[in-house]
Amino acid sequence: MSDALYHQLATEILDARTRAVAVSPFSARYPELNVADAYAIQSRVNAHHINSGKRLVGYKIGLTSKAVQQQLGVNEPDFGVLFSDMELCGQDRVMTQGLISPKAEGEIGFVFKRDLLQTDLTFAELLAAIDFFVPVIEIVDSVVKDWKITLVDTVADNASSALYMLGAKTFDPRGVNFAELRLTIHTASGDVEGVGAACLGNPLYAAWWLARKMAELGTPIKAGQLVLSGAMAPMVAIQPGDEIRFDFKGLDVLTLVAE
Repeated sequence: MSDALYHQLATEILDARTRAVAVSPFSARYPELNVADAYAIQSRVNAHHINSGKRLVGYKIGLTSKAVQQQLGVNEPDFGVLFSDMELCGQDRVMTQGLISPKAEGEIGFVFKRDLLQTDLTFAELLAAIDFFVPVIEIVDSVVKDWKITLVDTVADNASSALYMLGAKTFDPRGVNFAELRLTIHTASGDVEGVGAACLGNPLYAAWWLARKMAELGTPIKAGQLVLSGAMAPMVAIQPGDEIRFDFKGLDVLTLVAE
């Protein structure tokens, strides 16, 4: 694909985000686009943000469900980046007027105390590098109308990431069985249940995959950066006036209030 098309679609994404309007799927308009093309578009969007003064503070992992991977015809997750202005804290409200069609997911976030430079990083090395973990609500939002996305669409659009909300409590990872961590999302229309094993069998496995992938790409995860390891439960829609509680059993309860 041509660099001109990458630039065109990156500009379209930036404009859609600025105006909070949806666009038709890129994959439908340009069926020749592949995953490499989508990451090339994502990188141009990210470069624009960095050139505009935004600071990269971490990464998010998507498509950690095997069922969703099979649905989209892929055999590994995808990833996007986190910038400092995407962070919300517990007292912050989600301002929906600046978003297109937001949804929320409950995840485990890992923060690292050293750079993860090795393409052959061992699982033991990953464990030794974790500083702490924290429950997180990720607010995802697609520029594609009605969430009619393929893998190409979500990758180009920063893996559909918009904002993330951190809990105030942090936790020592030693002795924690992350696969068995449980989450209940309390919404006005009912509860949604999830478990850590939904993330590639274990949120640690998802983080391990990303650490090796980013080292391979020459952009390794750095000390102090945050990694969102993937949704523990199905995402839930967000509407103005919603108050949605994410109960990470035995850890913390985070409340998302939308305006």
